Amino acid sequence: MSTATRHVPLHIDATPDPSVTAVPFSRLLRVELRKLVDTRAGFWLLAAIGVVTIAVVTVFLFVADPEQLTFLNFVGVTATPQSILLPVLGILAVTAEWSQRTGLVTFTLEPSRGRVAVAKLVAVTLVGLLAVVVALGVAALSNVAGTVLLDGAGTWDFEAANVRDFFALQLIGLVQGFAFGMLLMNTAAAIVLYYVIPIAWSVLFSMVGALDEVAPWLDLNTAMTPALEGRTFQGGDWAHIAVAGTIWVLLPLGFGLLRLLRREVRSA
Repeated sequence: MSTATRHVPLHIDATPDPSVTAVPFSRLLRVELRKLVDTRAGFWLLAAIGVVTIAVVTVFLFVADPEQLTFLNFVGVTATPQSILLPVLGILAVTAEWSQRTGLVTFTLEPSRGRVAVAKLVAVTLVGLLAVVVALGVAALSNVAGTVLLDGAGTWDFEAANVRDFFALQLIGLVQGFAFGMLLMNTAAAIVLYYVIPIAWSVLFSMVGALDEVAPWLDLNTAMTPALEGRTFQGGDWAHIAVAGTIWVLLPLGFGLLRLLRREVRSA
């Protein structure tokens, strides 16, 4: 008894189905914005940013001398807690996918990891812009309260260039945190290295006098000093920020994106 094997030609139609469309970017953005607030870490971090900002402004309002109660000083007070906490928000926006094991779901629903990364970056940038606007509003209300209640100076010597530099200061720190999170993909490691490495780098430049000339080019904190001191960025300052920002923001972001595109996604 013999059997005959019949070969059936296999034909696979690789023509894309026109009824299947990519996930709209607006939907990805809404999802990433929701992720920033629907986890306990994200919610309490945003709450802490608001509470701490109001707390430090209130303390400054009642502790500072009347002549120090100016809009410029109030803005400087709000900058401190936000510059510390906003980068952590950028880190969590990336690392939560890996620490909470949600990456498999995210990248299955949207296989294009680059689009997901861009949506995350836009989401944290929008939240950062909102936080800066809120900080300016709190500073303005505090300045009015200081003038009315405590006979403060109440000056409004804060020009458009100061506003621009304040936004730049906070958003660069936020994107730097996002870049470190993208590069390391581990919350604890990203937070520790984000604060330790730049601080150690700044200490090195402050201790070695021979490095004073190159410090603004290689150290982002030094490059941002004018804004921290209430001054505005000039032409040379922007060049320093561009070079130091490339080293501390763009390069980590680029390598982090490359790692994201190549990393294996696991459910456990």
